[in-house]
Amino acid sequence: MSFIINRIHSIRYALKGAYLLLKTEASIQTQFFIAVITTIAGFYYHISPTEWILQILTIALILSLEGVNTAIEKIADFVHPEHHKKIGFIKDIAAGAVCIAAIAAVIIGCIIYIPKIF
Repeated sequence: MSFIINRIHSIRYALKGAYLLLKTEASIQTQFFIAVITTIAGFYYHISPTEWILQILTIALILSLEGVNTAIEKIADFVHPEHHKKIGFIKDIAAGAVCIAAIAAVIIGCIIYIPKIF
């Protein structure tokens, strides 16, 4: 029974983390807004089940990477609050991962929506 209770606690902590990200981080708020707009567009343009799958996976990837990036930034700032070249390098790499995924998301969005718009 304690296994189930521990899983319930884990889910609660994860949901709290998602809420804190959405509440406190501008980058997550921006990405979440874009996710809502693309979801509305998906309903409006009647995208296929495969396109829904790709869109949902892309949204999840971006929001997840933004969360990981934020966690890396927070822990790096905690470990070394003043500017440090190596900490900056680590933070830049994490932000770069989000950038790569965001570029892929834009490409996927274009593949899905440009044929439907024009």
